[in-house]
Order: sequence, then structure tokens, then C-alpha cells
Amino acid sequence: MPVIELGKSTSREAVCLVFEKVNTGGKKLDAFELLTAIYAGEEEGFLLREEWTKIARNLKDAIALKEHPLTRLQPTDFFQALALLFTRDRRLNHLAAQLPGDAPAISCTRDTVLSVPLGAYKQYAGALEEGFKKAGKFLFGQNIFWFKDVPYQSQLVPLAAILTELGDRWTQEAVRQKLAQWYWCGVFGELYGGAIETRFAKDLADVLAWIDGGPEPTTVKDSAFRPERLKTMTSRLSAAYKGVHALLMHKQARDFLSGQSYNQTSYFDEAVDIHHIFPRAWCQKMGIPRERYDTIINKTPLSSKTNRIVGGDAPSAYLARLPKQGAASDAAIDTHLESHLIDPQLLRTDDFDGFVGRRQEALLGLIEAATGKAIYRGAATDEPVEDMIEDEAEGLEAAE
Repeated sequence: MPVIELGKSTSREAVCLVFEKVNTGGKKLDAFELLTAIYAGEEEGFLLREEWTKIARNLKDAIALKEHPLTRLQPTDFFQALALLFTRDRRLNHLAAQLPGDAPAISCTRDTVLSVPLGAYKQYAGALEEGFKKAGKFLFGQNIFWFKDVPYQSQLVPLAAILTELGDRWTQEAVRQKLAQWYWCGVFGELYGGAIETRFAKDLADVLAWIDGGPEPTTVKDSAFRPERLKTMTSRLSAAYKGVHALLMHKQARDFLSGQSYNQTSYFDEAVDIHHIFPRAWCQKMGIPRERYDTIINKTPLSSKTNRIVGGDAPSAYLARLPKQGAASDAAIDTHLESHLIDPQLLRTDDFDGFVGRRQEALLGLIEAATGKAIYRGAATDEPVEDMIEDEAEGLEAAE
């Protein structure tokens, strides 16, 4: 058996690197795997994996839905949030005691996670578990019910840490409004797709200070959405695509056929998903290019039954069928269409070009309301729309 001897002075980060290099033929060891070994060494009989199994089960049982957003939470997500809480308290204690030297930074890097002692885990784990439960409730409040509809799984890390610190204050209306604004700024600014540990740390400090009357968080300031981006969003690979889907449901969009709004019960019972408004088959028949008909502008949440009625016909044709299928009057159906930010007259006359222009502007207004940020309607981006759509399509095929 090959042996690599490591001195006592070897840092945990270096140990992690050695394990990764040596263990190329087996399961990759992440920070959680290493913490499991570290904590077992600190306290005989302490099994971190069993601890995590209990936490994961508690999170799953807290929300009685099989595929709710917390079912895909990873142990590394949990420990990143725990590291944020631990390092924030360490920083605040340093400042309060007016100790010499620079106060330690709030952090959740891999090295920081590996340095969180077992005592800190025992101190924060229970409260953080409740913080993640609150994060699940927050997402439900934003009409995000399914793990595939979560714009950024990574954004749950700072969200849970913030909610842990807020405690019961998060139920206050003013607090919830600021949390929602920060959340949607992160989504539509598309700010959580790269190296994000530094942003997590700033989020925790900035959002808590903002709620207490401080300046806007960096994430809110950094958020910017380009109008042309709507024309490139074609799949769930885009966080902003998922965001528009959730916002439409949150703003009480009603099903074309039943007139029912989408809550967590109807979402799953009626198999609600995002579908084309001008059907794909009709658009192809009319020679409308894919880069125009396959974007979020031409999509909206509908039940599976309604989508079957829509079929591949012109909007004027399927709207004429709806009353015969048990829907209300044409006037009521028009009200349902308007709840999706659709101009009924443009749909009834099969005016695709007019529909796209009107709905794009309406969706921009929806995003502005959620983020509290004005969207500049100036010159269009130089980014090729077709190239962006192909990139998303290729990513979707790879994911599938």
C-alpha cells in the first residue's frame, strides 16, 4: 500500500489537495468529506455524515413536497452558510473587543470551511437548519416550488445565512420586501454564475446592514438587465428565464382554461410548466425563425391540460376552442390572458410581431418592479442573438 507522510504543520487545504491528487481513481473528496474526517478526529464517535443525513431529512420533511427546492441542497452548501455565520461572529467579536490588528473577514472559501471547528458546527447547525427551512418558505412565497425552477441553487447559501441571523424578523413586511428585491436583483443581474464566495460574504453583511437602515447591498447596486436579453433566453439553463417564469406566477397569472392561479398545490396537481403562447408548429409553418419564437417572450406557465388544447394551432383557433372545453366566456379568457401580460387582441388576430413587442415591454416592467431597478431602453446589445440561443441549446442538450 503506497503511503504519503504529512507533517503536523501541513495545512488542511494542503491535505485536501493531496487527497484530490492521489484519489484520482475514486470519489472526489470535497470539503464535507474532509470535515467528516477532521471532526471524527476531534471527537471520538462523532459522525458528521449521520448528522448531515438527519439535517437533510428534517429539511425534506419540513416541506411536504417531493421535489421542493431544498431536496437538492448539498452538504457543502450548508457548510458554506455555516462558515459565513461563524466568521461573521468572529469579526463582530473582534471589533466589539477593539482588539489590535485587522478584524478577520467574513468568508466561506474552501479553506475557511475546513477551518470551522467542531464546536462552531454544534453552535450554529441547529439555527442554520431553521434558516434553510425559512429559505424554502421564502422561495415558496416567490412561487418557486420545484428544484428545477430555482434560478441559482448557490444563492440559497447567503439567503439561509441571512435568514438565520434575522430570526423572526424575516416575517416583517418591510424586511421581506428588501429580501425579495435583493433576491431578484441577484437573479436578473445574473450574478451567481461564477466565482461567488466573495459575493456571499458581502451579501450577508450588506443585506443585514441594509435591513437596519444602511445603504443598498452591492448585489442590488451591481444588478443590471439588458432589454435584449429577453430575446436570448430559451431554456431553464438561464437563471433569468426561471425568474420570469416565477414572477409571472407570483403576479397571479391565471391558467387560460381554468382561470386558476398557480399555487404550490395547483402547480403539481395540474402539471404546470412553461409553454409556448404562439405554438412552435404554427410558428414554423409561418416561417418565423426559431430565434424569435423560442424565447421567454413567447412562453408562459400553463397546465398540461391547457397546453394540450393549445396544440399546434394559431392562437385564434385555440382561443376559440377554450369555451367549448369548459372555460369561461371570451371576456373572462381575455382577463386570464392579461394576467400573463398578453394583449388579447393581438393573440386573437394572430399578430406575432405586435405580440412580441408588446409583451417584451410588459416583461421588462415586471422585472423592474421585482428588482426596483430601471431598465435602460437604449441601444440594443451587439451580442448576436442566434449565437446566444445556440449556446443555451447546446448546454441544455448536455444537461439532458
